Amino acid sequence: MQTKLSENEVMSAPQSTDTPPPQMVVLQMATAYWVSQSIYAAAKLGIADWLKEGAKSCEELATISGTDEQALYRLLRALASVGIFAETESRQFVLTPLANCLRSDVSDSVRDASIMMGDREHYNSWGNILHSIKTGESGFENLFGMNIFEYYSRNPEPAEVFDRAMTSFSSSEIPAIVASYDFSSIRQLVDVAGGHGSLLTTILQANPQMEGILFDLPEVIERAKSAIAQDVANRVQLVTGSFFESVPAGADAYMLKHIIHDWDDERSITILKNCHKAMADNGRVLVMEQVIPPGNTPFMGKLLDVNMLVMCPGGKERTEVEYQALFEAAGFRLTRIVPTQTFVSVVEGLKI
Repeated sequence: MQTKLSENEVMSAPQSTDTPPPQMVVLQMATAYWVSQSIYAAAKLGIADWLKEGAKSCEELATISGTDEQALYRLLRALASVGIFAETESRQFVLTPLANCLRSDVSDSVRDASIMMGDREHYNSWGNILHSIKTGESGFENLFGMNIFEYYSRNPEPAEVFDRAMTSFSSSEIPAIVASYDFSSIRQLVDVAGGHGSLLTTILQANPQMEGILFDLPEVIERAKSAIAQDVANRVQLVTGSFFESVPAGADAYMLKHIIHDWDDERSITILKNCHKAMADNGRVLVMEQVIPPGNTPFMGKLLDVNMLVMCPGGKERTEVEYQALFEAAGFRLTRIVPTQTFVSVVEGLKI
């Protein structure tokens, strides 16, 4: 009879140290989307939320989620084999530390990000990767007939999934940025395309002497009005517009978090030049992105770079040398790159 772990033993189960042969490693990599789409299905169904109070049978979970019991069992058994959920008794499942991250009510949740990555916008575009590699153009745009930003403006349901996913990414990045970069000398900070203002709000809370401007498209700013924390609302101006045309003038620092990587060099330089033109003398620009290291070093940004190729019109991650060239073309001198505890760094440039 097969032995199943008890719920208390799930967290401390030993891991195999056997190294598979190279061809098996490559095969595991080639079939990795089986795992990612299984995670997507469990996230979309909200399975982790139903297990937060303890173990449930697959029969119960199928009834709650409106799924076929045998099909759901096969899904959860497969996910348990890679550490997401665990079967403790016959057809009974519990959360594991990995599965806990798929809950919707935890601060480090990746549920929305997992749903976004598995929905047709990302999944089908990655299936069109050869178009991007052969042409250098967006696989998404080739499939959907418009760029991703126009698509989200026309399709509110996937746009909401995207917004929630970006918020979940920010939940770990924002504290790391605030802890790693010293904002205390900044008098007025403009958050360019700052979304709902989560980063700006956190920086203002840590720097009571600072004033902020949240700048984004009109429909984004409208949603941001109810999202700005009350304790800093009197220090935040909400301004609408397009960063391709202009940004609010007169501040001494402008930050762009996950903005420059959406665009090719020409359009990125346009955005940075608009910041340069608007800022005070001796102002600075703070670009918050994943900076690709040289060589064969494993780094999430190298895969994210391919995602930008597939999804965005000219989007890309960049190396330090590429940021230096971008900054110089826009009138900035790259002064330093400040790493954080996440994959994101703060790339600082001074106006020259």
